[in-house]
Amino acid sequence: MAAVFCIGLAWGRYPVGISEVLRILGHAAGLPVERDWPGVLETVVMQVRLPRVLAAMLIGGGLSVAGAAFQGLFRNPLVSPYILGVASGAGFGAALGILLWNSPWLIQGSAFFFGMLAVTSAWIMSRLYRSSGPMIIILAGVVVGAFFQSLLSLVKYVADPDDKLPVIVYWLMGSLSSMTMDRLLTVCLPMGVCVLGLLLVRWQLNVLSLGDEEARTLGVEAGRLRLGVIVAVTVVTASAVSVSGIIGWVGLVVPHLARMLVGPDYRRLIPASLALGACYLVLIDGLARNLTATEIPLGILTASVGAPFFAVLLGRGRTGWA
Repeated sequence: MAAVFCIGLAWGRYPVGISEVLRILGHAAGLPVERDWPGVLETVVMQVRLPRVLAAMLIGGGLSVAGAAFQGLFRNPLVSPYILGVASGAGFGAALGILLWNSPWLIQGSAFFFGMLAVTSAWIMSRLYRSSGPMIIILAGVVVGAFFQSLLSLVKYVADPDDKLPVIVYWLMGSLSSMTMDRLLTVCLPMGVCVLGLLLVRWQLNVLSLGDEEARTLGVEAGRLRLGVIVAVTVVTASAVSVSGIIGWVGLVVPHLARMLVGPDYRRLIPASLALGACYLVLIDGLARNLTATEIPLGILTASVGAPFFAVLLGRGRTGWA
């Protein structure tokens, strides 16, 4: 991860050597490093690339951990962090924010609020059917997601096609181009706390992946643990979507890759997903910045890389998924 972090800071159209990156970081950390580089070099590394690389590591690692936890929780290898309608809800919230306001903070807050509202609605709907099984909440998430998707289509329909609509469409494809340290700090705490919580309960996910009856036999309260994992994954996903737009496939592909490397034991799978997801999104963001003259939205690249890679994983996988 440290090597990928340095590569992410050095990789770009403005050439910066790895040694210069290390010296600039050392100087910023207060180490006795002589400052003999141009000021523009430090601006590129510390103010332009550092927020993007840190955000890519946080969001990539968070979505990967969330995907691994959900796949074990619902005992389904095709589940991703967006399954309960978070993406549709947050997408509608951001589109509404872009339509009504121009403030990045209001757009971010609106995306987070409606992302959380979508999952809460799915949870309440599943409880109304008086069923505690994992399948009913997935189906409720599909229904809620479809509802918010229709609202999102309505917002795009009424948006100004010359002004607001292109912004909404670009935001929905995912990007870190507007990332700043201030925006990153707003999601660091909720994402960090929830990822840490998922790391702490990773051994219980092993038990829960066997089924509710087996979990109760081994002394694990399945309902309470499931609710806690859903809340943590929702906060991580809504936080990520609120600052970067919708970046798909990360939470689906990376846990499978980690599972092939370390096996289905969640004590190793969750940390491996965290590390692989962080590195994966830094490299994808580097490609997005450098492949063409204009930046490619991240959602396009993650889908282009993730879909065929996932097909190869399914064909060659020989390890159990839970």
